[in-house]
Amino acid sequence: MAAGEYSSARGRESIRRLAALKDVHKGKRAFIIGNGPSLKQTDTSKLKNEITFGMNRIYLAFPEWGFTTSYLCVTNDLVVEQFMDDIATLTIPKFIAWRSHRHFNYQLPTLRQAQGGVTQLPTFVYTTYTGPKFSTDVRGRVWEGATVTNLALQLAFHMGIEKAILIGVDHNFADKGDANKTVVSQGDDPNHFMPNYFGKGVKWQLPDLDTSEIGYTLARDAFRKAGREVVDATVGGKLTIFPKVKYDSLF
Repeated sequence: MAAGEYSSARGRESIRRLAALKDVHKGKRAFIIGNGPSLKQTDTSKLKNEITFGMNRIYLAFPEWGFTTSYLCVTNDLVVEQFMDDIATLTIPKFIAWRSHRHFNYQLPTLRQAQGGVTQLPTFVYTTYTGPKFSTDVRGRVWEGATVTNLALQLAFHMGIEKAILIGVDHNFADKGDANKTVVSQGDDPNHFMPNYFGKGVKWQLPDLDTSEIGYTLARDAFRKAGREVVDATVGGKLTIFPKVKYDSLF
């Protein structure tokens, strides 16, 4: 994707929205919610009144939780291509990789009566696969770091979050294979919090844990340099980049 495309009218609208979000949550904490199986051992009811960043298909949990995340982040092309209709009708603010903007119908009505709320087009972020860095201002280029969690961390910093708390970031997958390889699920999904998350017939990419750790390290250091912090409250998580805290101790 050429950077020039992001300067189109659609891109400029996203930049305007991102500018309005700069430091909007200054000094506050937020939970960044991964989609690992450990979410089933996490009392998410405690998050109802917290600032929360959800990712990819986290919306599958909303009916059970009785509330939504504050935001939704999606960078993976396959997630957008296969679940665009689900994502488009969510009434929460959505941050999507710019290269996926072609999938969204810009003529969708603003009001969705069936949803009981107002939908809006996603805010598109100019993400790339190359040039590892942590962006403290997401109006420019943002490195994905092989996981949407890294986008969420950069958005959280941009919004002024003082303490970012990871949960559900298990950093451990039952399915093994070459990083980023596209595979087709053959049955129930053992890698996420619901068996139908990437259920039978769904295409998804195997994780690149090494590259994601580079992104996490950059995030840890950027937050520390700014006098802020990222901590990991994932139940039984395998990630070792961030200081560990007990989830229940945060309330």
